[in-house]
Amino acid sequence: MTEFHVPIVDITPYVTEGTGEQRAGVAEAIDRACSEVGFIQVVGHGVPAETIAAFADALDSFFGLPLETKKEYRTPPRINRGYAPPKTESLSLSLGVESANRMNDFFEAFNVGVTADAYPDLDLPADDYAENLWPSETPDFPAPVQAYFAEAGRVARTLTRIFADALDLEPGYFAPYTDHSLDVLRMNNYALPPGDITLDGDLTGMGEHTDYGICTVLWADQVAGLQVLGHDGAWHDVSPADGALLVNLGDLMARWTNERWMSTLHRVKPPIVEGTIQRRRSAAYFHDGNIDALISTLPSCVGEGSRYEPITVAEHISAKLAGSRAGVRNDTAQREAARVRAATA
Repeated sequence: MTEFHVPIVDITPYVTEGTGEQRAGVAEAIDRACSEVGFIQVVGHGVPAETIAAFADALDSFFGLPLETKKEYRTPPRINRGYAPPKTESLSLSLGVESANRMNDFFEAFNVGVTADAYPDLDLPADDYAENLWPSETPDFPAPVQAYFAEAGRVARTLTRIFADALDLEPGYFAPYTDHSLDVLRMNNYALPPGDITLDGDLTGMGEHTDYGICTVLWADQVAGLQVLGHDGAWHDVSPADGALLVNLGDLMARWTNERWMSTLHRVKPPIVEGTIQRRRSAAYFHDGNIDALISTLPSCVGEGSRYEPITVAEHISAKLAGSRAGVRNDTAQREAARVRAATA
């Protein structure tokens, strides 16, 4: 059996002025990684190390606040902004799957995203392009978060250019689907105070799930926890290489490509040391596409028939968030849910 690994792909030729031959090599490597694994370690992305370091410090400054202070920045489930305390979400419900031990996920998170005022000429839904909440207790928090948000967005848009080449599409094919993309940055923290954990089953840091949109750009520290489901049906530990960003595909890309490329199931199982969770941080930039974009199978990927009915980004994301944030089972994700059940059988 082939040993599981997440390929490392250097995308420098797309970040700088690479040659056509160099870009073709990158596109081929991306196609292979998307077809075989669904996760990629991306290097040569051009995000300055100092931007990432300042961003990591900003995460620490917010998550270090008292829990009651952080709770002041909660929003209703339909608003994908602000703070989510530990044990208030269940990512597996975004796929319509109940957690086996009925325990919600133990991570805490803070979300920021693209706002409607970024596109003054468009009439965009206020709930989906909501204003961001910036904690007054951490005045140095917004600037490094916004700086990293811009860099991660650039990487995501670079990836869609590579995807178009890898799928033999016209250059810029995805641009009309992403020119007011519903992008969100979710900052995650898995540290809980000692004594807060009572184990009555298998602890879930973040439940089995697929990401929702086109692709995710993930920064993570190198603490163990992230696991990816391989084609062998086993869960495999994944930790980013030095300087790498982890990239994985979302459900919309699986729909577009008719599962030529897959949105790979993943989860976080935080290591337990003497009854407490070891510190782990990550930040996922979700590149989800325009709210009004209609996603249907690419003509080159239809083959003998499409596995999915067309769906708008709005319909798809709404059902996913209702599952994870509001506890409403998502009944539109039968194919993804079947993969979860098969993996946990």
